Amino acid sequence: MKIGCHISVAKGFLKASQRAKELGATAFQVFTKNPRGLRPKKVDVKDAEAGVRFCREADITLVAHTPYITNLSTPKADLHEVTIRSIREDLRIAEAYGAIGAVVHCGKHVGKGVEYGTQRMIETLNLILSEYDGPVKLLLENTAGQGSELGLTIEDLVAIREATDHPEKIGFCFDTCHAFAAGVWSEETFDQLVETMERTGYLDHLIAIHFNDSKAPFNSRKDRHEKIGKGEIGSAALALFLHCDRFEGLPIILETPVEDEAEYADEIRYLHELKAQAIGT
Repeated sequence: MKIGCHISVAKGFLKASQRAKELGATAFQVFTKNPRGLRPKKVDVKDAEAGVRFCREADITLVAHTPYITNLSTPKADLHEVTIRSIREDLRIAEAYGAIGAVVHCGKHVGKGVEYGTQRMIETLNLILSEYDGPVKLLLENTAGQGSELGLTIEDLVAIREATDHPEKIGFCFDTCHAFAAGVWSEETFDQLVETMERTGYLDHLIAIHFNDSKAPFNSRKDRHEKIGKGEIGSAALALFLHCDRFEGLPIILETPVEDEAEYADEIRYLHELKAQAIGT
């Protein structure tokens, strides 16, 4: 199991990779570009290649993340076109960085209804992936169900993937906070969650886990991340993921609120302690 956190790429990808190692991370995540915009980004090829070499030598796994404002279900024709172009670019940037996957938030139907939003998302995924044949998988992230967000349940996500023309190019990223806020899992239903993941085939395509506690209560439909053990989920419940064999080998990425990335070093150590306690070592 590889444990790490989200790191800024503002100073370049090599610097971000080196920062990950400094923090004790064996996995990390970066945004492909400005998380609040869809404007094109030019990749510094030499920097990217240097970062890839560093990660390979340090045995560090990378997960990329597309901009927050991406909406796979947008009904607006102009924004739909921009979204398709943007995510194709995100996949190419993720590939240049050596990422195993690029996380994308599921769509929002913005008042058009679940059926419309779901079909629009499938259409968008088809258009994006018809023009990308690289090694990076596009990872659908489960949502908290805030507003008109789609993709709350394991079953929903599997159905969306299977309905596309290119399911082999799609994987999943599971967010513990989002799933808790959506009412999908709690400490009491963890075994049921894993069974659902196995039965639906979700687990076969799970590539990464976003590991976050939640400021908001169970089934609140509010996306509010919190430090591990400081929120409504709690350390005991989250530790279940760390000692479950079905998740062994996956990158575990912290996206908890920090004022400085240096704080992640303590949280990464804490996760290793939780894992060790769980297996009785």
